[in-house]
Amino acid sequence: MYSNGYIFRYASILVILVAAILSATTLLLQPAQERNVRIEKIQDILASAHIASTPANAQALYEKHIIREIVINNQGEEIAVFGNGNFEKGDLRAFNIVLKTELKKKELAMAGKTAENPVFPLFVCQKDSETIYIIPLYGRGLWGPVWGNIALKSDFNTVEGVTFDHKGETPGLGAEIAYAPFKNQFNNKTIFNAQGQFSSIQVVKGGVFNSNINPMHGVDAISGGTITCNGVSSMLKDCLENYVLYFKNQNAI
Repeated sequence: MYSNGYIFRYASILVILVAAILSATTLLLQPAQERNVRIEKIQDILASAHIASTPANAQALYEKHIIREIVINNQGEEIAVFGNGNFEKGDLRAFNIVLKTELKKKELAMAGKTAENPVFPLFVCQKDSETIYIIPLYGRGLWGPVWGNIALKSDFNTVEGVTFDHKGETPGLGAEIAYAPFKNQFNNKTIFNAQGQFSSIQVVKGGVFNSNINPMHGVDAISGGTITCNGVSSMLKDCLENYVLYFKNQNAI
């Protein structure tokens, strides 16, 4: 019969060996995991402009169609521009910005709790002869974060397309934001009204045509997914408003 000391030493060695193996496996898989995250992000950016891609060709399509990455500040000024593999201005790539972090900075700054100003990413896409501006989105749904991208046509107003995704919204209800029947409603909607005022796009419970919302600025909510849809509405407003000054600085609005 083995002594308690032997059993303890044996178990300790076994735990250390298993932990070492798991740590080594994690380190070996980390580059592949990071690459997969990067490719998925690229595919989502492209998909908002209706550019289909696969994991195999996503990087090549990104380099072909995304002609410029722009970083703007809260005054609507360009502080960094990356294009053709080189920095034209500044040294921060829009692709590397963590939007969740920047939105938190904005929240703290508005509450007077920090002097650190947020920055926001913008992707300029060339599709055939059309220039499209892609804005990343991040917000909160019912059970966790929701995110996506919205692509605007060259007027900085008309929606070319959107992508949405989520961490854990309810299947068949809030999770439907990730599917075409919901997303396709956003095509050709506008984020400014006829007077040039920012209106965003609202997801309307009960349907746009049963409300007093201009159909150009609203889409129908998902039945049973009210909280998720409210989260999408808030996400669109909270993220798009960060670009209003930039659009006006371009004399587009």
